[in-house]
Amino acid sequence: MEYKNICVVYSHSKVGDLIWQLPYIKAISLYHKKKIFFITREETKAKIILKDLDYIKVVKYNSFRKGIHYWTDTFKLFKFLKNSYISHIYLLDKVSRPAIAAKFARIKNIIGPGLGNQKKWLTCKNFLKKEDWKLNYSDQSQKLLSINNISINSKIPELKINFEREDLDLNIKKIDKKIISFGIDSGEDFKMWYEELFVELANILYEKGLFEEIYLICGKNKDHMASKIISLSKNNYFINCSNYDLANIMGILKKSIFFVGNNAGPLNMAAALGVKSFGLICNDPVSELKYSNILPITPDNYKDNVWNRDRNGMKNLTVEKVSNFILEKIQ
Repeated sequence: MEYKNICVVYSHSKVGDLIWQLPYIKAISLYHKKKIFFITREETKAKIILKDLDYIKVVKYNSFRKGIHYWTDTFKLFKFLKNSYISHIYLLDKVSRPAIAAKFARIKNIIGPGLGNQKKWLTCKNFLKKEDWKLNYSDQSQKLLSINNISINSKIPELKINFEREDLDLNIKKIDKKIISFGIDSGEDFKMWYEELFVELANILYEKGLFEEIYLICGKNKDHMASKIISLSKNNYFINCSNYDLANIMGILKKSIFFVGNNAGPLNMAAALGVKSFGLICNDPVSELKYSNILPITPDNYKDNVWNRDRNGMKNLTVEKVSNFILEKIQ
């Protein structure tokens, strides 16, 4: 069989980080005029998120574990690559084991940034420089494609969802009310706006007639946050989504008039789905969002490129500032 398939590997586990890489995966697909075999971690839920993208052919999960599991996972990669007839493999981060697996699978074109030990396993001649370690993941991928003469039509991530999907609940498909969604949690607590502030914001937006229901987007482990918001509110327009799976979260986001949330996966997902998305940014760099359609809202005294890991810093972003910003953009 002819070796003609194209593979892309991205080993980071966060949903948001995966979404940031979509423009570069698409660019590789367009360059080769082929759909992509994509390898990533299961934690990204990529098989669900990327299901409706027309440039993804196969999504394969690999654990990318360390220690005694390192070679087990490398061998699994080797077996998959050897049986998939890959002509080119692109590594969008600096991990070495996909390059090692590709080398033993006799893939002729192994392209990656070449940072650290990865360099000796690659077949390409152009690599990122030592100072490129300081670049964010998006900028690293852009430079990797640039030095390999692959053009990028758009740097803005885009997602799609087909409402005919079998993994979507019928009740989500049938939503016809005026809804908005709040992303209330984060994998990092210092990025989370406080529950009582979301309640106050909802009161203001409701008085303006902007919604009938608010869907509270959070993981199962943050169910207590949704419950607290509901208990603090005197209104019954909140819906706790902590038990919803990711496909239905995507459906809710797409049905929302707009999204308001912390700097986390749902914010990136909503923006990529084409939903007007307001990001609540206080304790981390707003410049990270430069390759997106996210509308960041920051405190009056905000300084970019400064990390503050104390959640109390989120109180610097007032309800008044957030509501005024949203109303200006919506009305």
